[in-house]
Amino acid sequence: MSKYFVLILAALFVLSCGPSEDIVYKQGVQKQAKGMFQVIPAKMPGSENDTAELVELGKKLYFDGILSKNKEMSCNTCHRIDENKGGVDNLPTSPGVTGEPGTRNSPTVLNAGFQFAQFWDGRAKDLKEQAKGPVLNPAEMNMPDSMTVVTRIQDSPEYVAMFEKAFGSSEVTYDNVAGAIAAFERTLVTHDRFDDFLNGNVDAMSRGEVEGLDLFIKKACTTCHNGPLLGGNMFQKMGLVKPYTLSNDQGRYEVTKNESDRMMFKVPTLRNVAITGPYFHDGKVADLKEATKMMAEMQLAQTLTDEEAAKIVKFFGAMTDKEREPKM
Repeated sequence: MSKYFVLILAALFVLSCGPSEDIVYKQGVQKQAKGMFQVIPAKMPGSENDTAELVELGKKLYFDGILSKNKEMSCNTCHRIDENKGGVDNLPTSPGVTGEPGTRNSPTVLNAGFQFAQFWDGRAKDLKEQAKGPVLNPAEMNMPDSMTVVTRIQDSPEYVAMFEKAFGSSEVTYDNVAGAIAAFERTLVTHDRFDDFLNGNVDAMSRGEVEGLDLFIKKACTTCHNGPLLGGNMFQKMGLVKPYTLSNDQGRYEVTKNESDRMMFKVPTLRNVAITGPYFHDGKVADLKEATKMMAEMQLAQTLTDEEAAKIVKFFGAMTDKEREPKM
């Protein structure tokens, strides 16, 4: 019997056995996941109007300390995308130009333009409005007013030329500064193995990661963490079932003064969550497994075992941007 005939018989035997139990299991979870989550879109809303010149200007501004009082702090200082960082500085709260730490954790800038509002309390409706805030915030970049920002930039011939290319005019306005930064931030779309899994590739995720996803669905974490970003599309009370006691931050209430908004925060995206710790609006919890257990208890009255939490965290790893995913 020739070796080729043996190989053919072996292949026919494998085909006759049908898909493995592992594949069948993954396909079942995949079907459920497709009903609750969506692939991250290729482009953010508004990016269809962004030109290469506008994005280039926004990128330069994003990394430039010119927007801070001491000329040492940039957008990237708190929302790091250099060195394949996750769009955060991985600090509980970020220090401003004075060195004093802020009161809230810096959320990731990755995929931020897909979210329904910006900041933990949703006080900015989009990326452009958000970009204006930290520059003038005394606790952050501490510029005294928008005209000081404009004057600094106008004093740079390079910036004047770039503004003319991007906007068709050498006039610099604070609105255009924020608009350019927002255009650059709209390019920060990530691509991960979970999207590949949703697109039909069951081998994109390991058995352990799929088991974590299965548990994530069964434990009803999808009540708040759903959609393309697994979050970023609603407000929810922090401590819905069991009170959160690590800080006194009242969340959205501090913006609206409506009693119904006490302890309400924007549900954070879970995309890239494995590399964006520490966690929660105050950055009080450093360990992702511990944060997962706490959320299950506070929000869902679910008690996760260490093993269950570890499985869910394993799934979270499949949502790390491929360019930022730790190399094994």
